[in-house]
Amino acid sequence: MAGKKFNFIDLFAGCGGLSEGFYRQGFNALAHVEIDHMACETLKTRMRYYGYQDADRAVLEADITSKDIVKRISDIVGNNEVDIIIGGPPCQSFSPLGKAKDVNNMQDDPRNYLFENYVKVLNHFKPKFFVFENVTGLLDTEVKGKSIFKMILRRLRRNYKVLSNASIIVLNATNYGVPQERKRVILLGVRRDLDVDPRDVYAAIEKTHYLPESSEKEKEGKIRYVTVREAIGDLPALQQGQGTKEMEYPNTYESCNDFVRKIRNPQNMVLRDHVPRRNNEKDVERYRVMAENHWNFLQLLDFRPDLGHEKKRVFFNSYKVQWWDAPAKTIIAHLYKDGNQFIHPDPAQGRSITVREAARLQSFSDDFVFEGSRTDQFKQIGNAVPPLLAEAIAKGVRKMLEEVDKEENSDDISESDRTTE
Repeated sequence: MAGKKFNFIDLFAGCGGLSEGFYRQGFNALAHVEIDHMACETLKTRMRYYGYQDADRAVLEADITSKDIVKRISDIVGNNEVDIIIGGPPCQSFSPLGKAKDVNNMQDDPRNYLFENYVKVLNHFKPKFFVFENVTGLLDTEVKGKSIFKMILRRLRRNYKVLSNASIIVLNATNYGVPQERKRVILLGVRRDLDVDPRDVYAAIEKTHYLPESSEKEKEGKIRYVTVREAIGDLPALQQGQGTKEMEYPNTYESCNDFVRKIRNPQNMVLRDHVPRRNNEKDVERYRVMAENHWNFLQLLDFRPDLGHEKKRVFFNSYKVQWWDAPAKTIIAHLYKDGNQFIHPDPAQGRSITVREAARLQSFSDDFVFEGSRTDQFKQIGNAVPPLLAEAIAKGVRKMLEEVDKEENSDDISESDRTTE
């Protein structure tokens, strides 16, 4: 992409879903900070894909709570100006699922305060903008009777203008062409010395697609949401035990729909990681019957009690089919444990989704290589920001950065003219 190469640092980078959107919009990565080893390997692989020669140095595999973290990042950044910091602290302690599984409602989870480390790095580099991503559970999480969200806002607002209105800061990935219902808090900060209203930054993040529940007014000027069928329907039909680490596509690039054309690279025709996990016979039958009858799990228990579960604590959403003609439900990292919440909609296949299908539903390109075992890959995908959502954010931020840059250059020229006179 033509234009100035704005620089970014990615904190809590994961496998790079958020940074992927910024790469696509022509931003330059100075450093990624991530604690998970295989996610770091994925980050390095993707940096090399984009032509970076210093991936081993730029990806800092480290605990962000380390006392020397700012120095270590500074050593990588050098004298380069940091235009924006992006990232999102781990969200398990803010999510309803995480709270439900913890006997103390995550009150003692140290991850509640990882935002402090984000703020520490932010206030050292003081970039023009920042992007802070997290789950919507952040908005109403209290620890020891105190609102985490208000605590975060207070710390971020020391040097930045930040909005708190949920109707503005909560974005749904479906609105940006991601074939998935995924609502996330996106805090966009503008450094206080800049003459930029944060509302204008959000306004620059253009919604391109409407939701299944959108009103007629909300549909105006937008494209229909992307469905599961459009996202993964072209992939080879497989049953457990089939598939290979790499295979050929069954169809041509030219025959693909608009979404898949964005996802597939016509110069790279290798389909990776489309291999179903193996399941026991009873689960396969559950998958098949639910998909065939369009049932949820409670309906399965009513009509086929023989397919009930041995575990007493099996919830309504423990088994869930992702339906062909709607966006998928939120892809989560729990996929690395089992795929019961992500059953393929084709009853003939009787399986959960593959790594590549999960990646597609998150809007990762087919040429995006996830390093590690299948467990590592599912975890990376489930924790990621969908790249198409990230790209929409990056595009809006880039527009505002260009305006700031233009204003600063204009001021420099005016100052030069006065000096000449």
